Amino acid sequence: MYIALSTFEIANDMAEEVRAAFVARPHMVDSEKGFLGMKVFTPQENDKEFWVMTTWTDEDSYREWYKQHMKESHQGIPKGLKLVPGSLKVRFFDQVSE
Repeated sequence: MYIALSTFEIANDMAEEVRAAFVARPHMVDSEKGFLGMKVFTPQENDKEFWVMTTWTDEDSYREWYKQHMKESHQGIPKGLKLVPGSLKVRFFDQVSE
C-alpha cells in the first residue's frame, strides 16, 4: 500500500468552508485505478489544520492520477482560502504493518 499525506493550516476564517468542501467532494478520484480510499482529519487542538490521507495500491497509480487529474480535483477549493505560509506539506509512506 502507498499513502500520500497532505497537511495544511488555514490562515483565514474558512475552516468550515473547507470542511464542507471535503464532505461534499465530487468523489472523482474514487474510481481511479489503484485508489483505495481517502480520509480527512483535523487535530482536536487545531481545527484550522487539515490532514488529507489517500491510500493507493501502489505508487505508480498515485503518480498517474496526480499527473492526469490533480488540477481538476482541486476545483472545489473555496474561493478566498488562504493558507499559513509554509504549512502545506506532502509526505509519502509505504505501509509496513496493519
